[in-house]
Amino acid sequence: MSLTPSNMIPLGTQAPDFELMDVITNKRLTLDDVRSEVATVVMFICNHCPYVKYVQPEIVRLANDYLSKDIGFAAISSNDYEAYPEDHPDKMREVAKKWKFQFPYLVDDTQVVAKKYDAACTPDFYIFDHHLKLVYRGQLDSSRPGNDKPLNGQDMRRALDDIIKGVPVSTDQMPSQGCNIKWK
Repeated sequence: MSLTPSNMIPLGTQAPDFELMDVITNKRLTLDDVRSEVATVVMFICNHCPYVKYVQPEIVRLANDYLSKDIGFAAISSNDYEAYPEDHPDKMREVAKKWKFQFPYLVDDTQVVAKKYDAACTPDFYIFDHHLKLVYRGQLDSSRPGNDKPLNGQDMRRALDDIIKGVPVSTDQMPSQGCNIKWK
């Protein structure tokens, strides 16, 4: 495990399209299938990363709180699951069931989507506005395993609340940190 920050791609970047298998429904979904007319959150996560495991409860709370506010969510795992069997689609399905994901958990087995998004770590978060333009990229909040800061999704919640209110999202954004994506 190597502590890796997210790549802070330029705000305003257009969300790259994708078509990936949802391990929950076994259906192929595109960006248009998961997007919302308010905002869309794309998260790069995986099963085995201790940083993802640590934030998993807040990811689920955040999604549950904002899905009802017409925010779209999708989680994507791009790790090489042959080298990291805990990230295999069957195991992804188990995690989604255990945590009662109300959003798709997509497998990027070619890793093309992670490269299009310039994703670097898990967890890595992106929020796109109704035009699918990037308005937020970075950390869920400043909590990390062992740092005693509250796990509350404060940074992403603030950005989503601003979008809902129709006010600009602050450009003062901190990178996420976690395990590097396990490239093939």
